Order: sequence, then C-alpha cells, then structure tokens
Amino acid sequence: MNRLTRITAILIQLQSKKVVTAKEIADRFEISLRTVYRDIKTLQESGVPIGSENGIGYFIVDGYSLPPIMITEEEANALIISEKLILNQGDTSLKKDFNSLLLKIKAVLKNFQKDNISKLENRITPSFIRKTFESNSLSLIQKAITNTTVVAIKYHSFYKDEITEREIEPLGLYFTDKAWIVVAHCRLRNKIREFRLDRILESNNNTLQTFDYDQEFNITKYFHELTEHS
Repeated sequence: MNRLTRITAILIQLQSKKVVTAKEIADRFEISLRTVYRDIKTLQESGVPIGSENGIGYFIVDGYSLPPIMITEEEANALIISEKLILNQGDTSLKKDFNSLLLKIKAVLKNFQKDNISKLENRITPSFIRKTFESNSLSLIQKAITNTTVVAIKYHSFYKDEITEREIEPLGLYFTDKAWIVVAHCRLRNKIREFRLDRILESNNNTLQTFDYDQEFNITKYFHELTEHS
C-alpha cells in the first residue's frame, strides 16, 4: 500500500469511531507509531480538522465529513460475502436493513463493478443445507442496546412451554449455529437471562423507559465468566 492510499484509509478509519488510538492505526496498517504521527500531521496540514487528547487518541472535529469515496473491487466482493452470510442468519429485520444499505452502496459503484458483483451473487453461498430459526426483532434489539431503552416482549419459553410478558434491558447479542440470542436483564426475574429472538412473539420499545448504561458489560467477558462458573 502506497502512502497516499494509507493516509486516505487512515482518514476513513478516523471517521469510523469517536476516538481512534495511534496503536489501532499502527496495528491495522502494520506501521510504526512514528509513521502514524507523521501521517496524522500530513492530514492536519492538508486542512483536515483532527484533534487529539493525550493518552486517549485522535478524533475528527464534529461537522467534518468525507465526500463520497470509491470502493475497491475487493471491498465490493466482501459485501457479497457479507450479504450471503446475513441472508443465511434468520432475522428478517437484519436482512431488510442490510439490503437497504447494500442498494445505496451499489448505487455508487462503477458499471464494471456492478457486473462483477452480478457474477458473484449466484456463485457464492455460506452453506447449502441449513435451517435457521426465523426472527424479526434484531433491529429493534440493536437500537435498544445503543439507546439503553427497555423492551417489552411476549416470550414463549421452550422448556416450560409457557408464554410470559416481560420487560428486558438488552445488554448484548450473539448468534448460535441457528438462532440469535439477546443477553438481557429480565425485570420479571431480576436476573440476567438469555432470550432466543425466534421465541419473542411480540416486541416493542415504546415503554418510554431507559436503563443505566453498563459500561462494564462485554459479551466476550460474559462468556468467559459463564465458562468459569460452569
């Protein structure tokens, strides 16, 4: 990768998060911290409003945004792989959201890239024989996690074969081989519980309630703790 391409990619990375550390940039491009500092200085001198906080990282000043960027052929191909994986994961709300995003991205592709994508679309599949459990609340649960809003659900318990109405505080999500699972604080049981999205019969976040954001919760840490106590 030449320096100009790397600097452009660094600018895109800076716009992907509120704050990006020099180490994150160095690790991504396999360059030294000194090179990162030099590239950041080049961007600043070219007029990009990049701020920094000692010990925290770099950030783009609010209000600045990149003009539309070109997508490489490799990136376009990666989108097709992503599309196939999402189509095979079972949640219709995620399929709808990703399809909307993909249409917007395809709209800015060059004609030859669109032709190449068409060639791949019918020639790639993540798995041929696979049955997933259908759900339709992933999009709502994702919003609830980011906005810390309480979700009211009607849930069908498989083991007790009963339907209950609950209010949950969504904390994290993961995908098993066949179904999406939300890890949440259940107000009915007053405990952390897991709920399969395909067993959520109804859901809404119109409770007008929020919950305290748990900065300590991490889905990887959650699994480690489960393993330790099993």
